[in-house]
Amino acid sequence: MDTHTRRIRALNDEMRRRLTGGLAVMTPGIAGLGPVAVERIVKTIAVFDDFCHANDPHEEHDFGSFKAEGETTFFKIDLYEEPDVKCQNEKPVVTRVLTIMLAGEY
Repeated sequence: MDTHTRRIRALNDEMRRRLTGGLAVMTPGIAGLGPVAVERIVKTIAVFDDFCHANDPHEEHDFGSFKAEGETTFFKIDLYEEPDVKCQNEKPVVTRVLTIMLAGEY
């Protein structure tokens, strides 16, 4: 694994484990399960370690699937570029976003 992939993986793991370094959102289906279920799901995502080549071919720890509340639940981490916004070094400004959803909402 190269240095770039290691860095992406570390940032994604930090986002999953501590919900820091980006923005976390959930779909209406997840929210509809209620606050106790949402808390359990967030804790499951934080400790998720079932990454393998089939679900993590780029080794970035950016997707996971598990059963929660009788439903298949997904989490996905993506980067969103802010349109027309650049850093001082002219690189785009990006935000890491963790989306939590029911599989049926995908």
